[in-house]
Amino acid sequence: MNYPLLYRKRIIPDECILLKDDEILMWDDSVIVTRWKALKPKKDLHHGYSCYFLKEGYKISKFYRQDNTLLYYYCDIITHEYYAAENKLVVTDLLADVIIYPDGFVKVVDLDEMVPALECGGISMNELKKALLSCNALLSLIYNGKLPELTKYIESFESL
Repeated sequence: MNYPLLYRKRIIPDECILLKDDEILMWDDSVIVTRWKALKPKKDLHHGYSCYFLKEGYKISKFYRQDNTLLYYYCDIITHEYYAAENKLVVTDLLADVIIYPDGFVKVVDLDEMVPALECGGISMNELKKALLSCNALLSLIYNGKLPELTKYIESFESL
């Protein structure tokens, strides 16, 4: 299949990067699953999988250490835009993130970045509203024990 090119756009810092090394494992109109190695490897983060829920506005990533042990789940609040003429999908990180540690502890981060991004025009008021609603919906699923329903897509590819 001729998958679109996948780009990650960040607001802070302002950048748009082609995810040229991400391996697309599944792609349909609502869910994308990828396998990747860290763009900038860190002490702990080595590789992982990501599942984009395009209609819901979030991406669930499973971060692994080099020894293949789970570091944590990292959830980005996102929006996306498809450019048919170029066959590319640009996924924009809307700043708010949720981290789920192996022990089940949930941490929401980077909400403080949303106000300066709004004030400088990096995000619109509509994007801010969408981000907050998507973050709330994701947290509701997590708090209600539904994380396995979101991670099942990743887990179906981990054994391959």
